[in-house]
Amino acid sequence: MDDTQLARLSALADRSEILECVTRYCRGMDRLDRDLARSAYHDDAVDDHVGFVGPVDGFLDWSFGYHDTQVRHQHYVTNHTVELDGDVAHGETYYLFVGTWRDEAKPLTITGGRYLDRFEKRDGRWAIAARVCNVEWMTEAPSLLTGPAVDFVASRSTISRDRTDTSYDRPLVPRPYE
Repeated sequence: MDDTQLARLSALADRSEILECVTRYCRGMDRLDRDLARSAYHDDAVDDHVGFVGPVDGFLDWSFGYHDTQVRHQHYVTNHTVELDGDVAHGETYYLFVGTWRDEAKPLTITGGRYLDRFEKRDGRWAIAARVCNVEWMTEAPSLLTGPAVDFVASRSTISRDRTDTSYDRPLVPRPYE
């Protein structure tokens, strides 16, 4: 393998690790798994997140408090670009956020925007050093997943926002309908 191929392979590995960092953040937030969400950041990271600007641990306290007012929520990431410059990278990741509230009279909230991140590779580990979360639009709609529908979905698997969620089951074993 020549130097050009090695450089391309290294860049692909870096891009993959950075995308994994972003998706790990989303999963950690959706499962309210603080350790997992925290692992996406360096210890001295700063997050500017739509109402909070400060250190990562303060952001997680603020964010988990906000998400605790919801029954369910999901973070989706879509378009993702990264500019690599040695052990620093700048990323732009489009996101969608969908959340339902504890009060069923409140609508489903859907938000779109972009995570603008500075990633740094320290001791061989890519993580967020600085983040700006830009909200670009928000809408609300009635949630159709209420009452009996929620009960049915919950009966099929363990849907929870912690480590009892089915996604943590190892090995994963589907359950037959009863």
